[in-house]
Amino acid sequence: MNPELYELEKKIGYVFKDKTHLKNALIHSSYANEKHMSKCECNERMEFLGDAVLELTSSEFLFYEHSKMPEGELTKLRASIVCEPTLAFCARQIDLGSFLFLGKGENATGGRNRDSVVSDALEALIGAIYIDGGFTNAKEFIYRFVLNDLENKKLFFDSKTILQEKVQANFSEKLTYRVLAEEGPDHNKIFHVGVYIGEEKYGTGYGRGKKAAEQDAAYQTLLIMQNRKKE
Repeated sequence: MNPELYELEKKIGYVFKDKTHLKNALIHSSYANEKHMSKCECNERMEFLGDAVLELTSSEFLFYEHSKMPEGELTKLRASIVCEPTLAFCARQIDLGSFLFLGKGENATGGRNRDSVVSDALEALIGAIYIDGGFTNAKEFIYRFVLNDLENKKLFFDSKTILQEKVQANFSEKLTYRVLAEEGPDHNKIFHVGVYIGEEKYGTGYGRGKKAAEQDAAYQTLLIMQNRKKE
């Protein structure tokens, strides 16, 4: 097994008994195609299994965590946890993208940082842990890396809406987002965005796309506002 994959095992706190399960979870379809591998050798089957394990675990967690919440609200809350942006956010916490096996084209066009790629890989990793170590180990991974710090994650994913509401309630000036800089080639561009309330600049953020950068900037602004409130 590649030495880097031992580093991933350290990050996730789980050592695979069968290392091929881990490698299989990290093989993107573009790599499998390029290497003329079987379709079943990429991580899509692992992803299918991991998705089911994640849904069951998150459903059980929310069922007991919110004992008075009706079914409709539980469904919405679960959807926000297992959606692509949230899982991509969780995948970046362990730098999962850097461990993936990608085809040259996918790698060159920023696949390691693409939400769809890394979120699918996270589900595949959950599936691999389930196959290798059973439900308890998969559940432990999900609790540690997906179901942890949900309040802060909610603040991040609803950051633009929450910030808009705060500005409308507490400021007379208008909220705007301004692109401060762009870097990288057109197919893999990173945007740097600033939040302005009136002409005062608050938080700045970056991302692969203006919307992602705006979301990050809004989140950073909310953190600034929280810190000012504490002072």
